[in-house]
Amino acid sequence: MIKNIIFDFGDVFINLDKEATYRELARLGVTEISEDMMQHYYQYEMGLITTDDFVSYFHDKFSISKEDLIRSWNAILLDFPEHRLHFIKELAASKQYRLFLLSNTNDLHISWIQDNWGEELYTEFKNCFEQFYLSHEINLRKPNTDIFEFVLKENKLQASETFFIDDTKENTDAAQQLGIHVWNNCPKTEDVVDLLTKQAFK
Repeated sequence: MIKNIIFDFGDVFINLDKEATYRELARLGVTEISEDMMQHYYQYEMGLITTDDFVSYFHDKFSISKEDLIRSWNAILLDFPEHRLHFIKELAASKQYRLFLLSNTNDLHISWIQDNWGEELYTEFKNCFEQFYLSHEINLRKPNTDIFEFVLKENKLQASETFFIDDTKENTDAAQQLGIHVWNNCPKTEDVVDLLTKQAFK
């Protein structure tokens, strides 16, 4: 019996254009993504380096203005469909499940979301969850299994009673290895609002 639901954020609630940042960086002359660049990204996503350090790394490496870098970095972020907010608010109000958010999100992205949505909407959304875990705040990231173990242990959750939805298969595979029920949703054809139709909830 499912008692707990862990939600990803991007391409589950907020829509993403995952190629946008690469396209924007290419326009600025950054056409190849090196392993060193990816390592800086992972460190930033885990909150192990600051926003200033992260932006300065690309600025110094490619001589691109920091404003252009930040704009390109946030290009991935799109809209938050209203029907998904209604869904999570109703689910939270029902008190049928313990709800958690678990997102690989960095400081620049969450700051953009807070500014774009406004404080009222952001708070309204955040309050739907018992815990709101962002990778850069807890120094852990998906798909590393330690982030799922952290959420289970911190909240005394049983994996067999927990359901996780994420649009990245690597992430749902990692959670499934721990015995968590999963849904690797396809953003183009599936929507989080259909969550309770999944077999695990029947």
